[in-house]
Amino acid sequence: MLIIGGSQLLKRVFEKSFTCTDYRRVMRIRNDVDKLYDTDLTDAAWSLIAPILPAGRTGGRPRKTNLRAVLNAIFYLLRTGCQWRLLPQEFPSWNTVYHYFRSWKDDGVWTCLQRSMYQQVRRQARRAICPSVVIMDGQSVKTTERGGIRGFDAHKRVKGRKRHIVVDIFGLLIACRVEPADISDRKAAVLLLGGLAPLFPNIRTVIADAGHQSIKLARYLLRQEGWRLQIVRRRQRAFKITGLTWIVERSFAWLCRNRRLSKDYEYGVQSSETLIEIASTRLLLNRLART
Repeated sequence: MLIIGGSQLLKRVFEKSFTCTDYRRVMRIRNDVDKLYDTDLTDAAWSLIAPILPAGRTGGRPRKTNLRAVLNAIFYLLRTGCQWRLLPQEFPSWNTVYHYFRSWKDDGVWTCLQRSMYQQVRRQARRAICPSVVIMDGQSVKTTERGGIRGFDAHKRVKGRKRHIVVDIFGLLIACRVEPADISDRKAAVLLLGGLAPLFPNIRTVIADAGHQSIKLARYLLRQEGWRLQIVRRRQRAFKITGLTWIVERSFAWLCRNRRLSKDYEYGVQSSETLIEIASTRLLLNRLART
């Protein structure tokens, strides 16, 4: 009887393991004690983000989704590079997480969140909110079979897309843009810097490498925005730190710590730009929550 009872118990456990997939053990986060992964937000970081997140829509059923768990899931995906459908069961369902990612991307919530954290970091460093000197550069990355627009960078021998970013002297992201890899840095610079003047009126100097050298671009920035384009050239082929261009290279290294950004896995360039903004937001949160 013991053997039969034991076999029946094992059979019930075996059957339950295949029938309980609908009962997700979604984590209920209240404080730091409930953290399950190193990518989860701390109480200090959550207190900075929570007031900026949009409130639930009026009418209909009240929101039951834990927004902190949704953010933890997005930060986990960004850091580990997993697919949306492979998120651990401790998080809300991947459909819910992706819904908030997409809706906040379309509504500009991620951009506002990154910009708010950027301003707080500048205040913490006792600097003006708007920098006067910025550095821009590009990075070519491969794409996958996911599809989407792409190009071939003949100089770097990379088929994919190119990330163009603008940072301040601290290496903090100001703006980003993702384009096919076959677009030149000079053309991408016009698209990247366009519209920054109303948001950052104190910019006076834009530093870039020799790939952005163009009399037409320099005249355009001077006439339209009143900015001076400063080109930093290398006098020898060997690597050597010249000017302030190493700052933007370090910023790329910070971003590429996230495995989701090791390649461009996204179909749309808007999703790629949003993930870069989220990675920058996480870096800013780490600085603010550290103190």
